[in-house]
Amino acid sequence: MTRNQQLYAWLLLLPALALLTAFTYMPTVATIWHSFTGSGMQDNVGFNLDNYRDLIDDDVFWQVLRNNLIYAAVTVPVSIVLALVMALWVNSKIRGKGALRLAYFTPTILPMISVANIWLFFYTPEIGLFNTILGWFGHKGYNWLGDPNLSLYSLMLMAIWKEAGFFMIFYLAALQGISPDLYQAAELEGAGRWTRFRRITLPLLMPTTLFVLINAFLNAFKLVDHLFILTKGGPNNASNLLLYYIYENAFSFFDTAYASALTVALLLILVVIALIQFGVIERRVHYR
Repeated sequence: MTRNQQLYAWLLLLPALALLTAFTYMPTVATIWHSFTGSGMQDNVGFNLDNYRDLIDDDVFWQVLRNNLIYAAVTVPVSIVLALVMALWVNSKIRGKGALRLAYFTPTILPMISVANIWLFFYTPEIGLFNTILGWFGHKGYNWLGDPNLSLYSLMLMAIWKEAGFFMIFYLAALQGISPDLYQAAELEGAGRWTRFRRITLPLLMPTTLFVLINAFLNAFKLVDHLFILTKGGPNNASNLLLYYIYENAFSFFDTAYASALTVALLLILVVIALIQFGVIERRVHYR
């Protein structure tokens, strides 16, 4: 490659590189620096670890982290399995599968604020949809968002409803990319439906599964909109998640230094998850 070609390549990369630097790299470095040099609403009070000591001693942080891990442990696998089941169904030879695909994908195209308000109606005590249905069977219903034992799981149900259809689209595209010859050859060999699914479909869907898994974990750790509308982290932080706790500290309590330390903790958690995904799971992925 000549020098002119190298210069031309860098000029092509320059706009994207400038945007990444301005909106990703510089804010990340500034956040890490502020977590070590800020205190409350004060900047540059000297290099210290006070914010990280406060983080370790913060009971709310550990509760929020526990909530987020439970949230991810439930919503990620359930959404992926449900998405795969839906994709297999709408990819089969059934009537009205176009309408069924649209019905599954509709929650995905709705704005997050709209989804939160729809589910707020579902969960409303006394007049909400769920309690109205339970009332038909003589049950007084639940305070879905006001009960500390139910609020987090109510958020999970809504997230699964919204995300499963989105992930289904990727699985559906991957299924349609698998050659029918593979299934015909396996059928000639006497392989049953479960064997074909386990030996052909699942291995060929692993690249898609890795992609979906990464997105599902990112979504599990970046939920803010729904919390703001539905519970605001309550009751008593029972439904609070890490990113919303960062938002509270930064924009409600105006403790930007502590919010920066929380952000660094969130980044480290995501790095660990990424290392597991690419270091362990990707080894089982075979790209065609």
